[in-house]
Amino acid sequence: MQKLYSPGEDNKPSGTYTEVGPRGGQVSNPRTVNIDPGDRLPPTQDSGHKWKKK
Repeated sequence: MQKLYSPGEDNKPSGTYTEVGPRGGQVSNPRTVNIDPGDRLPPTQDSGHKWKKK
């Protein structure tokens, strides 16, 4: 299983991240973000959601 990241974490590998549920499951209308090196992961739509690197 791929590692999940919490909103607000910084210094993560650059790339595209997709919003997932607390255990990595799909959510309706997930956000997709692209971060650069040293950027912080943005907030998710709901409390408890995480980010998964594509």
